[in-house]
Amino acid sequence: MAHWTKFEKDTERETKTLVRWASGIEDENDQNFQLALKFAWSNFKFHNYLDVDSHKVTRSINGIYEKLMIHSDVTKAESWARLTDEFLNSPLMNVDGTKTDAHYSILSMMLLLAGPPTNTEYVERPRLKEAEVKDTFDWAKYLMEDEDLECGPYPDTPEWSEEESDEEDPQQPISREDSGIQVDRTPQEDQDNTNQALALTWTVGEPDARAWLEHHVVTPYWVTHASRFPHSLHLHSNLLNVWDQYLYNTDPLYLPEDKAFVTETQVIRETLWLLSGVKKLFIFQFHEGKVSVRNDVVVTHLTSSCLRSVLDDIAVYGQAVFRLQRFIDEVTGHSSEPGPPPPSSSSGSHCSSSSHSSCREPPFRTYQAFVWALYKYFSSFREELTTIEKQLIGKDETVTLSAVLVRLRPHLAQIRVLHKVFCTGVAEVPVDTTNVVRASHLLNTLYKAIIEYDSVGEASEHTVALLFSLWTETVRPYLEIVDEWIVHGQLFDPAREFIIQRNKDVPVNHRDFWYATYTLYSISEPVEGEDRMNDAGSGSSAGEQTSGAGGRQPTMVSFLKPVLKQIIMAGKSMQLLKNLDCKESVPADSASRDAERKSLYTLFLESVQSRLRRRDDSPLDAVTEQQATKRSLIKMQSIVVQHLQIDDIHDPLLAINFARLYLEQSDFHERFSGGEFIVDRSSQSVTCQSFELTLRSCLYPHIQRRYIQCCGNLMTTLKKDYKLLEYLQAMRNYFLLEAGDTMYDFYTAIFERVLEKESWQQLSFLNAQLQEAVGQRHPEDSSRLSIFLDTSEPARKKQPVHNLDVLTLSYKVPWPVDIVISSECQRIYNQVFLLLLQIKWAKYCLDTVRFSDLTSATQKAEGGVAGEGASAKEGINQQIHRMCLLRVKLMHFVNSLHNYIVTRILHSTGLEFQHQVQEAKDLDQLIKIHYRYLSTIHDRCLLREKVSFVKEAIMKVLNLVLIFSDRWQAGFGAWKIESIDKMESDFKNCHMFLVTILNKAVCRGSFPHLESLALSLMAGFEQC
Repeated sequence: MAHWTKFEKDTERETKTLVRWASGIEDENDQNFQLALKFAWSNFKFHNYLDVDSHKVTRSINGIYEKLMIHSDVTKAESWARLTDEFLNSPLMNVDGTKTDAHYSILSMMLLLAGPPTNTEYVERPRLKEAEVKDTFDWAKYLMEDEDLECGPYPDTPEWSEEESDEEDPQQPISREDSGIQVDRTPQEDQDNTNQALALTWTVGEPDARAWLEHHVVTPYWVTHASRFPHSLHLHSNLLNVWDQYLYNTDPLYLPEDKAFVTETQVIRETLWLLSGVKKLFIFQFHEGKVSVRNDVVVTHLTSSCLRSVLDDIAVYGQAVFRLQRFIDEVTGHSSEPGPPPPSSSSGSHCSSSSHSSCREPPFRTYQAFVWALYKYFSSFREELTTIEKQLIGKDETVTLSAVLVRLRPHLAQIRVLHKVFCTGVAEVPVDTTNVVRASHLLNTLYKAIIEYDSVGEASEHTVALLFSLWTETVRPYLEIVDEWIVHGQLFDPAREFIIQRNKDVPVNHRDFWYATYTLYSISEPVEGEDRMNDAGSGSSAGEQTSGAGGRQPTMVSFLKPVLKQIIMAGKSMQLLKNLDCKESVPADSASRDAERKSLYTLFLESVQSRLRRRDDSPLDAVTEQQATKRSLIKMQSIVVQHLQIDDIHDPLLAINFARLYLEQSDFHERFSGGEFIVDRSSQSVTCQSFELTLRSCLYPHIQRRYIQCCGNLMTTLKKDYKLLEYLQAMRNYFLLEAGDTMYDFYTAIFERVLEKESWQQLSFLNAQLQEAVGQRHPEDSSRLSIFLDTSEPARKKQPVHNLDVLTLSYKVPWPVDIVISSECQRIYNQVFLLLLQIKWAKYCLDTVRFSDLTSATQKAEGGVAGEGASAKEGINQQIHRMCLLRVKLMHFVNSLHNYIVTRILHSTGLEFQHQVQEAKDLDQLIKIHYRYLSTIHDRCLLREKVSFVKEAIMKVLNLVLIFSDRWQAGFGAWKIESIDKMESDFKNCHMFLVTILNKAVCRGSFPHLESLALSLMAGFEQC
């Protein structure tokens, strides 16, 4: 084994130790020990494992860095990136080079063994580099031993150096801290002295290194009685002295004041520092939140008033920057640097009694997203300021204050817009305002600002781009809340900043879930020329947060108005679906699909990028496309001018804007191809702006598709798995008597007992008859149907027809079908059911009377009056004839009413209802269709309170039928001729009243469905 290397020997020793530990065999000569040793060696030498993938490890490192940045662990993220980079670029023992497989193997093993980086607290420990050991051995003495050297008469004199160092003028020490330290040079009369380089040396890390650098480089212009710098004596460079001399000569009371002279370079640098957010400055002073300019600061080539006017304008922008920066610091006070808002978690609730800085809980996510957008803008703005400062230091070209302000003019305009949005959307909101009002108001402010600047046209393209980027970042939490709700059925909003709030007191499996689960909040804002939102989302209660001021109306987040109902329907449908035992749901498939799914916010950004990219598909033909667009714009402008002249409007600017608006639509050539086109002033294509078009094409379609998918799945599940259509059919079968044979057996048993004068108001008898009738043909519904007796009002009405009002039919509807068939719906079903029973009772009574009963009674009467002569017999026959005629009239009335309700109302309306149910897109629409169906049959059956007088007339006729049936069955001797006269008179009066009322209603056209009943009753009406 002499030829083995040290590494192989160490490997052999460690392998034997491994075998002993794993197998427990101590004897190395054992056969099993040797077999295990050979197996381990073969795996070590000839392993078939894949080498580490450096690209995969790099992606993991970058992913951890992005995750830490997303969670606002900026310090941890920077340490992670720096340490991993240092490790990859550091050599290893026995390994040559950097970023080798050994490096990536070690990192891969560490990543596999490591836990979640966001769940650990990490503070980087300072790592002191080992100082290199200096070689103190005197090699020169050792090598030059025994050598004779002539050192001259003065051996201690050092060798002559050709480099000459100029003595440095002592400078006064710096008394303030600076963010940047650069060399300030002023023009000198002797240029030769300035071109000489300083041969000075200093070492980084020494205690006085910074003080030395500041002492030798920065001119302390901020100290009291600072020495004036030399400058040119040209007239243009001494305008201040000329002006002061003029004032001194013309004004005898003019008294020169002490002034602090600065150079224009120093003014520019302090301007840049002010806009960067530095507060400790000399020229600009920050006091109690306001930025002011020193009165004694002057430059030699400008008058003090001119300089003051320029610096005052700069101070306004500086104060705006400070105010925005303070807001950023307040919101991001929980981390050293701001990071993007968390994608799936929310910050705590808002502290209503104090400011952000005094709240223990961080601000809600909408403010965090808004601050993140502001932070990104100011980062790019500071990069621009740094670039200007580097150019100023380099002195490669002349940099003046005027040129700097011209260069910063677009940025300053954007800062003014941002400050205006901040003041309106954040600063002006009262402190005790709820989070939902704050978030809604901020989003509305950004939305209205985009619309306002977008209407200007090309003059504000950069401002619109800035506001749109700010809005897309700020709206991210809202879209993530919507996405979580319509995809997973969870309205995750701990900070309560979303306009829709979950009522946790109502569980999902409650029958009132669809109506009382969510609350839609609205805020009160001054709205001019904007319609109120009529339908805020069916099935949700609206809790309005209003201020009570006159001329204000409740509104909500403007950009969600067109799809708010779809969002509510999709969210509630998905939450209901998640709690249903769907037979076709596969958790594994849904999890894999969710992993591949893109969020709503991502889809929105991709659609916006695609829309913008579509405009720039051919960069090579940009000039040609611009020319074609210009020609189209001119042509469109002429067309719009012609249409505006129709209304005597001569406004070329309005024509240009309308032309630009129509050019954004793909079908504008078709719209204007004919010469007879008339502008529809109510069309949204005329009044909407390009931002609203972007929302309609990039955001709303994704929400609409998700709404169709969620609601379609819920409707399919309810119809297929929970037999919704079967339950609706069962309600019509039993309550509306569509199952005629089944319900006939039930109510005829009651009517027979009534005719036989037996007691029928017994709960056991009624339920036994109902179960017997239903169990024969529909056994699956026998356990759900039951009937109750309502004896709470014993003295209802004296008419016999109202004896059936004590019946209440009940059908047990399981969840979630009871969301559609609610208790209120069953109450309406019962009212129609009782009306049908009363009509069936009257019809049954008339159908069961027999002429034979009256004939036998008549023969007995004739035998009793045989001695009275022919006149008495003739009177009896006349009464019998009148009874028969009255029976026919009553049967015609009852049959006409019965046919009208059963065929014209229940059957035809039921067919329309079935067709509408099949076309219903969501559960809310189905609930409305069902309730509209019940309301229709309730009104058409004359059960509405407004037409109660018509129902009372019908009830009088039905009661008259019951009285007539009793007297018919009692026989001829049980009634008198006066009773016949009264029945005929009552029937005639009611009949005439109903015919008159119905004919008037039909003539007015208000109740077209009553036409068939009016004609039928008119045919049987007897003219008097």
